[in-house]
Amino acid sequence: MSFTKTLREQANEVFEAIFQHPFVRGIADGNLQKEQLIHYVKQDYEYLNAYMRIYGIAISKCESRSDIALFNEQISFILNSEIHPHHNFCAVAGVRFEDLQGFPLAPSAHHYIRHMLTVAHEGSLGEILAVLLPCPWTYLEIGRKLLDEVRPEPDHPFYDWMQFYGGRVTNVTQRFQDALDQWAETSSEAERRRMADHFMQSCQLEYQFWDMAYKLEEWPVRTGRQSDETLPRVY
Repeated sequence: MSFTKTLREQANEVFEAIFQHPFVRGIADGNLQKEQLIHYVKQDYEYLNAYMRIYGIAISKCESRSDIALFNEQISFILNSEIHPHHNFCAVAGVRFEDLQGFPLAPSAHHYIRHMLTVAHEGSLGEILAVLLPCPWTYLEIGRKLLDEVRPEPDHPFYDWMQFYGGRVTNVTQRFQDALDQWAETSSEAERRRMADHFMQSCQLEYQFWDMAYKLEEWPVRTGRQSDETLPRVY
């Protein structure tokens, strides 16, 4: 069994919990609250900004042009394509995507971003791949599962969201898996343990991200600084 298949098997309970999370079930049923959709988009916009920065750090550690191209393509994908599912959520919520940008991070989003950035700065390229992989992998499986289960018609509120993540022909998840499997072949046992730990923590934080959006998570004590939306984001 490959390294990434072993990781997926070990994370199966987390994947199943994500599939059954009420936010994901709300996408399937088309009955999420406006505030939940807005909170998700606000946080995911900032999360994806950080994700692109991590791709940039990964590029600085690449030794081949093919690896550089992989991360560079994904930066372009986030900038130019991954806005589409956000637009779907915004349309259902009746708000403009442009009005949901630049908001403070909620605790779970902040934790997830810090987790990835720490690994990116301190770890190897293989560790970066491991910490990034759960995001595209969980979304791919969610999208495919919902398409198979719901079989949505175009009038479903979240038809575009499900098609975007479940119906994509280009599979970055497989490319990341292949790259991580290749890296793991020559890694030490200690590095493989670190990569496995990073992967599992990111899986758990994927669940936390859905939970954060569903529960409209905020910091426990609101301060004047947190309410100042003109302050720059600090990652």
